[in-house]
Amino acid sequence: MANPTLATFKTPAVENEPMRSYSPGSAERNALEAALVQMEQELPFEVPIIVNGKPVKTGKVAKQPIPQDHARHLCTYHEADPATVSAAIEGALAAKSSWESMPWPDRAAIFLKAADLVSGKYRYKLMAATMLGQGKNAWQAEIDAAAELADFFRFGVKFVEDLYAQQPVKNSKGAWNRVEYRALEGFVLAVSPFNFTAIGGNLPGAPALVGNVVVWKPSPAATYSNYLVYQILQEAGVPPGVIQFVPGPPPEVVAQAIEHPLFAALHFTGSTFIFKKLWKDIASNIDNYRSYPRIVGETGGKNFHVVHESAEVNNAVFQTVRGAFEYQGQKCSALSRLYVSSSVWNNGFKDKLLQEVAKIKVGPCQDFTNFMGPVIGRPAFDKITGYIQKAKDAGAEVLVGGSGDDSKGYFIQPTVLLSKDPKMVTFVEEIFGPVLSVYVFEDKDYEQTLELIDATTQYGLTGAIFASDRSALVLGTNKLRNAAGNVYYNEKCTGAVVGQQPFGGGRASGTNDKAGSISIFYRFVSARSIKENFVGLEDYAYPSNFV
Repeated sequence: MANPTLATFKTPAVENEPMRSYSPGSAERNALEAALVQMEQELPFEVPIIVNGKPVKTGKVAKQPIPQDHARHLCTYHEADPATVSAAIEGALAAKSSWESMPWPDRAAIFLKAADLVSGKYRYKLMAATMLGQGKNAWQAEIDAAAELADFFRFGVKFVEDLYAQQPVKNSKGAWNRVEYRALEGFVLAVSPFNFTAIGGNLPGAPALVGNVVVWKPSPAATYSNYLVYQILQEAGVPPGVIQFVPGPPPEVVAQAIEHPLFAALHFTGSTFIFKKLWKDIASNIDNYRSYPRIVGETGGKNFHVVHESAEVNNAVFQTVRGAFEYQGQKCSALSRLYVSSSVWNNGFKDKLLQEVAKIKVGPCQDFTNFMGPVIGRPAFDKITGYIQKAKDAGAEVLVGGSGDDSKGYFIQPTVLLSKDPKMVTFVEEIFGPVLSVYVFEDKDYEQTLELIDATTQYGLTGAIFASDRSALVLGTNKLRNAAGNVYYNEKCTGAVVGQQPFGGGRASGTNDKAGSISIFYRFVSARSIKENFVGLEDYAYPSNFV
């Protein structure tokens, strides 16, 4: 290790990971297809719990099904029992001192190496696991498991370097003021979702980067890809115990972790309902903790596009199709409700939208011509098709789609619903699937519709305004100020890029701590101010005390 006392190091310049096209005949397409074939030949895999860098097999196993072929499973994984969770927590706490004390350039180097492993050596294996296990097509796996995960690690290093450089701007004569950014006292619990492998890496990775130790509870539906991420971090040099990989039944594992006196923070992505429950559970344990836990969460969304009469139709249509139906609508940011000016709807938008949605191919990830794959599992399939039925019962018109087939995989056709009731259930409640609800408003009612959008749901994650008229964009921005933490002009409401659009929302969508920016790292440090005096006092009395 280079000695940081002998030089001030600067981390390498950071750029977003270039995304590969996977066009027919390309080298990357051939490599990814080969990785998919190899993975299918070798599955199912066995995934252990990892405590202090060593595999633990409890014998209590569960399966991660392949959503496009639910008779098969990608892996079996061992579920943590109470003794294993306790060992993971205590092992993490034992590793804390040496990890926090490791010189910053060496912690940084570990995560920079992890980024290179993600984008190079393990790129296609990680993508194949994400495609088979989580139902993504090649492009969605590329922007997630390859590009975004590498970006989280590389930009994270840059953000922490900038954080550590933030020092007091003023020193009094004869003194030196400085600030250090301590890791939190205790351990961080990371609870990651199924839908983004990159989030699986970032939830434990961000706290660890600033010296925290982490107990990581991955989603049952993303266990194998997350296990690969853990192995990458291990190969990059994260010491044993710093990140404990603890798959298992979510309620039991999480409850045991948040009951511990040294529980210091929750880093969570998942449903609003679960997040609120965990917040209440943490509050009920507040007297047991050594410190006040940090609670960081990104949860649900009911994201919108509003199309003004001045909007450019083709762009608004294509952005809407991508926003609603990429990855089967299983993104927190996915488009779910569409508000279109009547003059636009009746003069090309409706016809163009239905034509384009009708072209969407749905099927297994190995067929690269499929734009959509399966939804993640049986509960999701039943929930989504149930919402479609609720909309029909409420009088909505199914303009396209509306059906599903679960005979082999959990496939649902991209669905567009038209309703005259803007408070119909599918405008209000999160569905997390390929269902788009449309409300057509009169051109003169644009401002009133903005107020409707703002008041319809409990969420505030993402939204987009389509207009060529600048005054319409300004009005929309002001009226929807709290309706979205990420707002887009003439661009779909999905696709935030690390270092470019810090991601997160308010209201019931989370704590808006902005993953992909420096902001998230403030939540996992506890600053300590240090003042060093160089000139001693010669008397305790103040000048004003003298006669």
